Amino acid sequence: MLRPGKIILKVRNGIAAPAGQAGFSQARPIWRGICWPRVAAYANFPAVKFPFVSKSSGRTLRQPARSTMPDLESVHLGAQYRGARVGGDFFDFTRAGDSRLLLLLLDIAGKRDEALDIAAAVQDVFRGSADLFADEAVNEAVALSQLLLDINRAILSAAGGVRCAPGFVACYNESLGTLCYVNAGHTAALVKDSSGIVKLDPTGLPLGLFSHATHDASMCVLEPGATLLLVSRGLAEVKGGRDEFGVERACQFLHQSAAGDPQQLCRDLIENVRVFVEDGMRRGLLNKVRGNNSVGDEDPLSKNDITAVALSRAAKAAAVAR
Repeated sequence: MLRPGKIILKVRNGIAAPAGQAGFSQARPIWRGICWPRVAAYANFPAVKFPFVSKSSGRTLRQPARSTMPDLESVHLGAQYRGARVGGDFFDFTRAGDSRLLLLLLDIAGKRDEALDIAAAVQDVFRGSADLFADEAVNEAVALSQLLLDINRAILSAAGGVRCAPGFVACYNESLGTLCYVNAGHTAALVKDSSGIVKLDPTGLPLGLFSHATHDASMCVLEPGATLLLVSRGLAEVKGGRDEFGVERACQFLHQSAAGDPQQLCRDLIENVRVFVEDGMRRGLLNKVRGNNSVGDEDPLSKNDITAVALSRAAKAAAVAR
């Protein structure tokens, strides 16, 4: 339930938890890098330290290592993340050889501690796959399909069964400026270039459903100055009143944005979501004053993680020396 006041949650390794042991003192914003001054999210649950043994399953659960952004000559990366109480967005990057970058964004369903444990298993496979792409002559589409198969099986194994995990996995070739990708039931990725905005729609089923499901990779070209924007399902589905933010609003935001830095682009998008939600809250309060109580009181940001990941190719792409 939303109440006026300051934010009383803080993030510890991606997990939202009460700020104080006795009461909710020493409050910090739940948004990483973004202040949410007028919206409060109330919860009563303990902080979790990993690894730990799950009481329900008896298994030792882990959490993934912190994602780091590799240094590249002709592209820049950015990401912004806001953790919730359930589910788990997971993004990661890794270099593969001298000219390739692998990137991943997953939305793992289920309880947060279990989702983080699955993300740790996926990260092991994802980062260990760099050798598949290290050879300059590798067929990226074939290697990416194999990587998706390995990630899919890692999810099923770590979850002990079916666990829906829509995902976007891609290999960016810095030498050629190409993006080989698989959208496995995830929110459409957006590519902005001189011709406008192109949606990279889902090309297959979400991961974690069928052990032998295969995914065919697609290819697109990122021209100099182009930007790739990935948004999580939680961001697309966040509500301002009765309306969802949606992919179309993200598309409109990207079209109008003049941010050249991908990190700033992600920050601006999260700020845009904040404004959208607050406007919806104001409309909801007006409806209540007028006697319309159909607008719910739930915190619209507590249901799922919200993540934005961006990759921008330099306007004058530097040639990668070989």
